[in-house]
Amino acid sequence: MHKINLNSHHPILDIQNHVVFANNGNVVLCYDAALSEIHSLSESDFEELHGIWFQAFKSLPTGTVIHKQDGYQKVGYNAERLPNRTFLEKETHDYFKGREHLSHQSYLFFVLPLDKALNAAKYVNPFRKTEKGYHRKLDVQVAEFISAVNDAVSFVNNSQRVSLSPMAPDDIFSHTNNYYNGFNQDFDTDILLGKKHIEIGDHYFDAIAVNNECCFGESVQSSKTNEKFTSDDFSFHQGFIDGLGLDLNENHIVNHILYLDDKHKWRKLLDKKVVELSKSSNFGSLNKVVHKKVQHILDQINNDDSSRIIRGHLNVIFWHSEAEHLKRIASQIKAGFKELDIVPYHPNGEERKHYFLNSYPCHATNFSNEDMYVTDMKHALCLYINNTNYKSDAAGIIFNDRQYNIPVLKDVWDEGKHRIKARNFAIFAPTGEGKSFLANNILRQYFESGVRLVLIDLGGSYAKFAKLYPDDHIILRYEQGKNLGINPFYISDDADLTPERLEDLAIFLLELLAQNHASKSQEVAIKKVLLLYYKTIRQDHSLASLYQFVDDRKDMLIQDLQIKEAHFSTYDFLHILSEYVEGGPYSFLFNSGADQTYTIEDKRLIIFELDEVRDNKEILSVMLKLIKSAIQRTIWRNRSERGIILFDEFAKQLKFPNVLESVEFYYQAIRKQNGAIGIVLQSINQLPENSTSASILENTQVIYSLRNEKGYDALQKRLNLSSHDLNQLKSIRNNLTGDRKYTEIFIKIGKESNVFRLEVPPEVYAAYLTDGVENAEIMGLYEQLGSMERAIKEFVKQKSTRL
Repeated sequence: MHKINLNSHHPILDIQNHVVFANNGNVVLCYDAALSEIHSLSESDFEELHGIWFQAFKSLPTGTVIHKQDGYQKVGYNAERLPNRTFLEKETHDYFKGREHLSHQSYLFFVLPLDKALNAAKYVNPFRKTEKGYHRKLDVQVAEFISAVNDAVSFVNNSQRVSLSPMAPDDIFSHTNNYYNGFNQDFDTDILLGKKHIEIGDHYFDAIAVNNECCFGESVQSSKTNEKFTSDDFSFHQGFIDGLGLDLNENHIVNHILYLDDKHKWRKLLDKKVVELSKSSNFGSLNKVVHKKVQHILDQINNDDSSRIIRGHLNVIFWHSEAEHLKRIASQIKAGFKELDIVPYHPNGEERKHYFLNSYPCHATNFSNEDMYVTDMKHALCLYINNTNYKSDAAGIIFNDRQYNIPVLKDVWDEGKHRIKARNFAIFAPTGEGKSFLANNILRQYFESGVRLVLIDLGGSYAKFAKLYPDDHIILRYEQGKNLGINPFYISDDADLTPERLEDLAIFLLELLAQNHASKSQEVAIKKVLLLYYKTIRQDHSLASLYQFVDDRKDMLIQDLQIKEAHFSTYDFLHILSEYVEGGPYSFLFNSGADQTYTIEDKRLIIFELDEVRDNKEILSVMLKLIKSAIQRTIWRNRSERGIILFDEFAKQLKFPNVLESVEFYYQAIRKQNGAIGIVLQSINQLPENSTSASILENTQVIYSLRNEKGYDALQKRLNLSSHDLNQLKSIRNNLTGDRKYTEIFIKIGKESNVFRLEVPPEVYAAYLTDGVENAEIMGLYEQLGSMERAIKEFVKQKSTRL
């Protein structure tokens, strides 16, 4: 049993920024690699990434060693970044805290060997004779190497597919110590190199490798179909060896080491090998196979000027606290290779020790010719892992990833506008797929993070969630023949009549007059009428009073104000607005004398329930205009405050042109505000195909889609989704049974898209329910207890005792 103590044999002599000077004379440049999210890449994306790596590496100096290391460790979910103040936030935080998942760190190391010949003996113990170490200077050769690597790194970073950032010295040290300390936490230990396995502290280690060109089957590709998500009508892609990455749910490291050799030297060696093999090819089938492979490699080199011969070594090092369990992991890894038509090598004893010790970047130059396969670089780069876990933004709305259902924060507000120029959003889902549930989830989190919400709802989906915040919400419900208490013309004193307010009133009147695309002259004319009205009439302002004012002066008004009949027609004004004043069918809408909008000023959650008016396009259209005027006078006064307006269950009404245009006005106005507009629809076809809808969709840059059995062709066509977006949509699967129930959601933020899950704790689930027996049960408890929070807790408690 051989024992190594890292403290007496440390491999690093010095670190300058991200450049390591190892005690064996090697110089190593260390980078963190930020990769794309798993499932976010299409077949062509994988091809593009393959090309990017090849272009970046092909011109690196002969003798360079490139070591890509992907480490995967089982860890518990750290809930520190989840908000933890309100009732539902606390429940979410506690529910996910500690949930096991696989963390992934990806590194890229560029090694300049002390001896550029790269011909190591069969076994090199990197810790032998290292007491003094080589003190290598920052000489011309090292400076040239750093410059060449910088060029390669810049090329990769410019691709925007991968981001390589220099590692900090502390991170390099901890990476080294973690590796040789066997990933044991809280204590330092020795490496015990035994015959059966490597033992470090509480962990047992083993390795499986691809170390010869004979390991490979017919071909390798930059990607392969993902069997889990692919079905008859579409194919979903994954990286060629992704099965050995995040899909291998065990502690492991994938090491991929490339030696960039001299092309001409290898051509001569291969020529010699072909001659030898052709003489002996009659002596057995294996020689024939090898002869064929070597000849194939040689043909590739001769036919392709851009080819770059490399020697490569791929291994998977894995560990577990139980020695027996290592066998099970080894079987999984072998099965993963078998799927790729690769026959791996399982090293023992001295060989295993050698693979483990030298899969550390400073020692990556120690592999011998017998440990490596010879091939073209393009072939070797198919074995790169190009994706990683779902990535959380610094803040945002909580969804769940598709691997382990752990929380992922997505910044769909995008304050800095890095991904989207307009933060308006749309939710598409047929009835029964959970769109109200999803909308509740998004809006509740926005609300709890300080965003002000105005919900214009025709379905009554948000009353329960609102009741969790009794002091912060108001529900204004339209009832037949009654007004909402909104009087847009009300002013408490002259100071209220600011230029902005005058502008808003002018637009409001022009909308009522159905002059949605009024000229500048018409706007100015109506402002003149309003100014004269407020100057002349000093109290009890209302639409009826304005109407009376114009009626009284109809003969002289145009002359007095020096405006043309073409820009303001008193006849049209009085004729059209007669519907909204005394005796008109809609006069009740404007009957409010004193303005009640002050009641919404200090509320952060305002719900307009217009259920009763859903089929009357005239009243609905005026209601939307009234609501907009109330919003402008209260919520939008503070430009720095974030706000969202949501239109829910509006599908049928959007067929009415004046309603659709009213909604579009909100989209125009929101541009000046720190706000967003959301629409919830069963299908994108509920938006009529016209220029108004096109304008709305153009200004909607965050898309949520739930499962739709009828397909997604209309969605793809009207939102210009890519073929990979469509594949992602088709791969949506819900799981509504078992302990971890979830729905899957396609989310597209600007150009980025992926499928997420929505899993919530029982208390949050109860808060979002909008119909059914359980909802009625919770509402009954609410009536009884007078507190929605207590009602939900009681409901969850009763439900768990029933199970």
